Amino acid sequence: MKRIGYLALCFIMCITFFSPKAVVFAKEKPTPPQSTDFAPQARSAVLIEADTGTVLFQKNANEQLPPASITKVMTLLLIMEAIERGELKLTDKVRTSERAASMGGSQIFLQPGEEMTVEDMIKGIAIASGNDASVAMAEHLSGTEEAFVNSMNQRAKELGMNNTHFVNSNGLPAKNHVSSAHDIAIMSRELLKHELITKFTGTYQDYLRKDTANPFWLVNTNRLVRFYEGVDGLKTGYTEEARYCLTATAKRNDMRVIAVVMGEPDVKTRNNEVSTMFNYAFSHFQVQPMYKKGESVQQITVDKGAQPQVDVVTPHAVSLLMKKGEKAEDYQQEVVLDQTLNAPVSKDQVVGHIFIRTKDGKEVNRIDLYPEQAVEKAGMWEILKRTTKKVLSY
Repeated sequence: MKRIGYLALCFIMCITFFSPKAVVFAKEKPTPPQSTDFAPQARSAVLIEADTGTVLFQKNANEQLPPASITKVMTLLLIMEAIERGELKLTDKVRTSERAASMGGSQIFLQPGEEMTVEDMIKGIAIASGNDASVAMAEHLSGTEEAFVNSMNQRAKELGMNNTHFVNSNGLPAKNHVSSAHDIAIMSRELLKHELITKFTGTYQDYLRKDTANPFWLVNTNRLVRFYEGVDGLKTGYTEEARYCLTATAKRNDMRVIAVVMGEPDVKTRNNEVSTMFNYAFSHFQVQPMYKKGESVQQITVDKGAQPQVDVVTPHAVSLLMKKGEKAEDYQQEVVLDQTLNAPVSKDQVVGHIFIRTKDGKEVNRIDLYPEQAVEKAGMWEILKRTTKKVLSY
């Protein structure tokens, strides 16, 4: 009987160890600590590695909850994307409407008609969580906050944020204004692709209206920026309904991680649990950088293109995520490009992938590749010249 009991125990242990829940990547990994070890007080939480998007830990990560001021991550993302497209400059002046100035909660006390540069508005949003600055920027970019919110929801849909619906640009309480820890991690990761943002979110203190009679002192609502090594963002949130929320990011030794907690009971608990999540990530995992953002991987031929070839580049930094003790040699990478690429080609067109696999062929990560620039279709005369040149070369 003792032997039968022993064999039964071994069988149960084997089932537990080889359960799909124990698979973190494509390889079998030890099951991470349970949610009570990381964020026992959070209503939901998630921890991801930023380059690959790999989930290292999650707890109720898809539960729809009010995000409070973490909403401003999407507001900042749309601002950063407008800057990247050349539609907005940091030096542009933004005029404050009466509606923007009337926002309650956290604010930078904008006055109706007051003008600030885009840079100062971003400071007000990223550092002080200014509700008034968020609405002012929303109106500046889209005409009305309602139109801007439509853009927020459209961008959320494009990013696959399936549990998110925005009603305003700042996170003030509103019916059906919801997100999830997983969705917040997605938009936080997207925002971090704009390297300029951490200049603001990683600043602990600064001033607005510095050279005036009424300077305004900014202190970052995310205290981990000062008290946890490597933290340079991103955004806090609090309302009575949402409780204390935080999406935070930290970078050490080329590895960037993002931790999101929602529904925490107080600031101290929120910060402690995020710190615990960071400690786990940095002590158990490592990354091997492979490509920089925008780095050329290969060239690809464009049939009938105004230019016959174009460089294929990475949209963001690409790294290999490994458990501590593993080696890069344990993985393989393969670049696969479209066999034929016909002009015209847009800059946001996926033209290939980088596949990262274990030696036994299991896919760990897949990175989309894009043309470095758009390629227009060549004119008939140019196509004729190329065809004639090919014929003559035979």
